[in-house]
Amino acid sequence: MNWDQIQGNWKQFKGQAQSKWGDLTNDELDQVEGDREALEGKIQAKYGKSKEQAKKEVNDFIDSL
Repeated sequence: MNWDQIQGNWKQFKGQAQSKWGDLTNDELDQVEGDREALEGKIQAKYGKSKEQAKKEVNDFIDSL
């Protein structure tokens, strides 16, 4: 799976993203609209993670799909 596939089907994957990052609201995930950098930014802000940590979490999320 690659990010282009996730981005193209964001509504489908949004629920899985919310399962992984439960503190992110539906509105926040709607704002992301499949934008990887936006998702990483939301994870950084909500969880207090570094950019590298957020990027790694998103990579792990992609690998798990």
